[in-house]
Amino acid sequence: MLNKTNFLFALLTCLLLSSLSTICRASATEQEDEHEFTYKEGSERGPEHWGDIQSDWKICKKGEMQSPIDLLHERVQVFSGLGRLKRDYQPAPAAAKNRGHDIMIEWKGDAGKININGINYSLKQCHWHSPSEHTFNGSRYKLELHMVHINSCGGIAVIGITYKYGRHDHFLDKIIASIGSVGSEEKDLGIINPGDIKFGSRKYYRYMGSLTVPPCTEGVIWTIEKKVRTVSREQVRALRDAVDDGYEENARPIQQKNGRTVLLYRPRVNGGSP
Repeated sequence: MLNKTNFLFALLTCLLLSSLSTICRASATEQEDEHEFTYKEGSERGPEHWGDIQSDWKICKKGEMQSPIDLLHERVQVFSGLGRLKRDYQPAPAAAKNRGHDIMIEWKGDAGKININGINYSLKQCHWHSPSEHTFNGSRYKLELHMVHINSCGGIAVIGITYKYGRHDHFLDKIIASIGSVGSEEKDLGIINPGDIKFGSRKYYRYMGSLTVPPCTEGVIWTIEKKVRTVSREQVRALRDAVDDGYEENARPIQQKNGRTVLLYRPRVNGGSP
C-alpha cells in the first residue's frame, strides 16, 4: 500500500502525464489584441464572457483546469518529494512591448531554463498583473510577476511571484525607466539578466492550470513562489500608467479548483520530516 508521500508523488505524476498530450499540442501564445477582451466584470467582453468572444476561447468558460486559483493553506498538501526548483538563467538580448493589457519583457536569445520532472522549459517572457491574480486565503497582493517558459513540444510552465508594498524591486529598477515609453512596437532593452529576478525562498506551490488570459490554454504547470517579495508604490504605478486606459487592474477573477490538488514544496530539515 502507498504511504502518504508516495501517494502524493504518484498523484502528481498522473496529473502531469494525463495532461501531456494537451501540453504538447498547446499553443503558448497569449492574446495580444487588448481590444478583444477586458477585465471589467459585467462587461460584454469581461472575464465571464471571454469564452463567448471567439470559438477558440471557449475553454475560458468550459475548462476544468483554469487559473488563477486561491491557495488556501488548509487544502494544500505539503510534499518535499517535488524537489527544489531547478533554475539555470543567463543574460540575453531582450525587448519590451506594451500589449495594452500588460507590459511584457521578451527575451530574444537563450535566457536559460528551468527543469521540471526532468524536462527543460526555456524562458521566453515575463509580464506583470496588478493586483495579484492568485490569492492566498482570499487575499490579493499588490502585484504578480509571471515568468513564462516553453518546452520543446510547446508545453508551458509559468513561475508566479507575488509582491506587497515595501522596498523597490531590484529587477524593475533596471527597466522601469523604459516602461513609460514602450508602445505596441517592441523597444530594445539590450542585455537583460533574468537572474536578477529575486525569488528569496525554496518553498513553492505547484498545480496544473491554464493561461490567465485568452485563449486560456490548459495544461500549464504553475509554480507559485511562497515568499512574498516587495515592490514600491511608484513601480506599481508606473506599470499601471503604462497600459491602456481600463486595464490598470488586469487580474482575472479566481477560478474553481474542481478537485485539483495543490502541492506545497517544503525542503526536509536535516533529512527528516518536512
